[in-house]
Amino acid sequence: MEALWNIFPVHLKEFIKESFRENGRPEEIRLRIGQPVVLDTGSRELYWDKQAGRLTGSMERGYRATEQDIKDVVLYMSNYSLYAFEEELRAGFLTIQGGHRVGIAGKTVCEGGSVKTIRQISFLNIRVAGEHKGCADAVLPHIRRENGIYNTLILSPPGMGKTTLLRDCIRQLSTGSGSCPGLKVGVVDERSEIAACYLGHPQNDLGPRTDVMDCCPKSEGMLLLLRSMSPQIIGVDELGGETDYEAVEYALHCGCHILGTMHGESMEEMEKKPHLKKWLEQGFFQRYLLIHRNEKGERATAVYGEGLERIW
Repeated sequence: MEALWNIFPVHLKEFIKESFRENGRPEEIRLRIGQPVVLDTGSRELYWDKQAGRLTGSMERGYRATEQDIKDVVLYMSNYSLYAFEEELRAGFLTIQGGHRVGIAGKTVCEGGSVKTIRQISFLNIRVAGEHKGCADAVLPHIRRENGIYNTLILSPPGMGKTTLLRDCIRQLSTGSGSCPGLKVGVVDERSEIAACYLGHPQNDLGPRTDVMDCCPKSEGMLLLLRSMSPQIIGVDELGGETDYEAVEYALHCGCHILGTMHGESMEEMEKKPHLKKWLEQGFFQRYLLIHRNEKGERATAVYGEGLERIW
């Protein structure tokens, strides 16, 4: 975690370290000029009471981020060379060492109708990287098949862990086991959330047989991987655009299997999505993993088959 702590000015660094010691790994750390610094654990928000020198649940007592705090974090995370990260800024985030992803908002500079870069950065969202190895153990037997996998979509509302589950599926499929040989996996990581590449090197473990197209549009990345890396599986996060659907269909027709994710609250909602409805009719996908809250409010995963019948 040293790489994460080092992007904060000294007074904030100690607060962040203390929060890790007391509460474990948070999900997000948010800085907004003039607003309390927020540490989101997933179940509650914590703030830094600077006067008392401790964490608090009271927003009113929370330390408010200054313009200089934001400037310092931006300088530290870019190694004092923000210009070198111009391309990442255009996408609205930077990935730092350790795989932590820093979302950025502020005043945009546009050219030709598209965003050229972001200036006057005033809002930061640091998403703390965390691999949960083994979280796919229970579902993998339902998506594996002889010499490969069933074409699979992981569905969930935002923030429920579909990317985390996708990542562990990729790692285990790439690594293989005694009874299941490892498979060649190509990953299109448009927003650097799956592999979390830093200077081209994945910070997350995706297995020994995985190749990554980082910061590449999903549709283009899938086609590039098919042409250059001969993957048996393509892993892709947050499918949704029309070009994504076209690229998925092309990959399936080429004999490659797809392991992807998509936003969705329920299986009923999935049937209403125009492109997915077409896939359902043509039987492109044989497995759907739905991450949801069960009756106890706990996170759970259900497995559905090709006809949307629940099989686990």
